[in-house]
Amino acid sequence: MTTTTATRRARPRAGAASMVLALACAAQFMVILDASIVNVALPSIQRDLGFTGTGLAWVVNGYLLTFAGFMLLGGRAADLFGHRRMLVAGLLVFSAASLAGGLAAAPEVLVAARVAQGTGAAMLAPATLAVINTGFTEGPARARAFGAWSAAGGVGGMAGAVAGGAITTGLSWRWVFLINVPIGAVLIVVAMLALAGTRAGRREPLDLTGAVTGTGGLAALIYGVMQSAEHGWTSWPVAGPVGAGLVLLVAFAVVEARFSVRPMMPLRLFKIRRVAVGNGMLLLFGGIAIAMWYFSALFLQNVLGYSALEAGLGQTPAAVTFVVVARVAAGLLARAGVRALVLAGSAGFVAGFGWLAQADAGSGYLTGVLGPTLLVAAGIGLTFPTLMAAATSDVAEGDAGIVGGLANTASQVGGSVGLAVLATIAGTKAETGSSPAALASGYDLVFLVAAGLGLAIALVSALLPRPPAP
Repeated sequence: MTTTTATRRARPRAGAASMVLALACAAQFMVILDASIVNVALPSIQRDLGFTGTGLAWVVNGYLLTFAGFMLLGGRAADLFGHRRMLVAGLLVFSAASLAGGLAAAPEVLVAARVAQGTGAAMLAPATLAVINTGFTEGPARARAFGAWSAAGGVGGMAGAVAGGAITTGLSWRWVFLINVPIGAVLIVVAMLALAGTRAGRREPLDLTGAVTGTGGLAALIYGVMQSAEHGWTSWPVAGPVGAGLVLLVAFAVVEARFSVRPMMPLRLFKIRRVAVGNGMLLLFGGIAIAMWYFSALFLQNVLGYSALEAGLGQTPAAVTFVVVARVAAGLLARAGVRALVLAGSAGFVAGFGWLAQADAGSGYLTGVLGPTLLVAAGIGLTFPTLMAAATSDVAEGDAGIVGGLANTASQVGGSVGLAVLATIAGTKAETGSSPAALASGYDLVFLVAAGLGLAIALVSALLPRPPAP
């Protein structure tokens, strides 16, 4: 093997493995928390800063756009400059942007801060996966680490809705951002201590052409998809950016395959079957996650009449189920294998979403929502850490960052496209009226499509390599 494709696996030499795992989980928690915690605070932000309705959406979209668009670049930067450096740099950017957002006195300042937060998150997320991938190499320990990392993200998503409402009501919407500053400072100190002595990176220039075409393509594609909420899919605000993004991504693939001496995204990684198939399933999984957390929350609020805080609490049992099952799946992965857990999780998706699709305006919470969402959440707990472990396995340490960025990007792009497509489906089905019954019919169709995505994940899992015979 050449030095550019493989380097010696190096575990953190200073600080216990548990400290490294706690650091990765805390960073993941913070990144996912900030994707959801701001939603409940949006009305207060609009009143205080004078946002327009369109501008307010960019408090959310600005974060998601840079988070998803820059993760490939953040992953490769972690490989070139070192996982510890990128983790610390991401924490610094994220914390500084949180401070700016909390102190913002104008809409433009807050949106700029959210864009910077997303950039910091795009540096953090691949680095946390790289730290786990290189620090935990044995099967059982690696599986447990991925289970804990996934559970931390689940707790972050669960805490977002509840914590956002509590902080906004008890303190101010500004503390939704300011709370990240002391947490980030502590994590920077922990990162400096726990990751001392880990690989410092390698002396290679960054593939600038690949970085520009890849990052620009992803950002343009996601931006265009985001516009579909206000414009038709064939309209210029949607078709223009999506088309430009696809052209840039094709150019990115050509550059990486033909012209780049040291590509930002080595296409040889897709020759590793677990990486290629795992990322394909993560794309599909993004739509599953959106259907579960986003559309079940809308069903609770718009059909059953729950408040935002009540909807968050109504989803809490499912979120707890996800966290518990993710930890259990970590212990089963080494014995059962990736395919078995994915098939079991897909069964949960098909059964849970099929059940949820029967709910209507007259359904009760226990039988209409709680039961099916527990099934879906168990499926997510079985599949998400398993897919992340599969999509980042069998790679050299020098590629751990870019593979982590690729896995995160696949999940985020799948979620962004899934949200746009499923929202269109829900809106088309419910266009005959905005009554709870009409809205329920739209959401039910979304849940049926999500059941189909679960079946598709099960079919794609057949392409995974068979585990070696004992």
